[in-house]
Amino acid sequence: MAKGNGSGGGMGKLLLGFVLGIAAVVAGVAMYLAWGALPVATSDKPFPLEAKIVRVPLKARIASQMRQPPFGASEDAFEGGAKVYRAQCASCHGTPGHDVAFARHMYPSAPQLWKKHPRGRVVGVSDDEPGVTYWKVANGIRLTGMPSFDHVLSDTEMWQVTLLLKNADQALPDPVMSILTAK
Repeated sequence: MAKGNGSGGGMGKLLLGFVLGIAAVVAGVAMYLAWGALPVATSDKPFPLEAKIVRVPLKARIASQMRQPPFGASEDAFEGGAKVYRAQCASCHGTPGHDVAFARHMYPSAPQLWKKHPRGRVVGVSDDEPGVTYWKVANGIRLTGMPSFDHVLSDTEMWQVTLLLKNADQALPDPVMSILTAK
């Protein structure tokens, strides 16, 4: 009988090494999670690439499900949107001329939707397509504190607030501004 060259044993050792390596990684991750070292507080530094990991699938999902407004922008739509915004959104996202102080201590911070971006003339989400803002209002965004309003607001109300925010960089009618800035 001829002796084998041991190649079968080498393959078994390679497979065993691979399985043990995977087990070591799983055990390491489990210990990391069990010891509470994971950044879970809003004041913790984010994971490397954390923002990209969340943004890529979010953009893809919105792009695949984005809808167009069923009606156009009008003073009536803006007034309805302003009422919804005051009741549901202003406590986190501010109002014209009034930012919400605690919003910057959220992770990620809640954008102040009536404030100009540091560079440019864009106000809040006025540069987003209405379908993008509507999707975010309707569905919320995981891991951000942005809730879903799909079962809270009607479809019309969500579109009204969406169209209002789309036009946040424009001069809005006085009745709309009165609703938004009322104390």
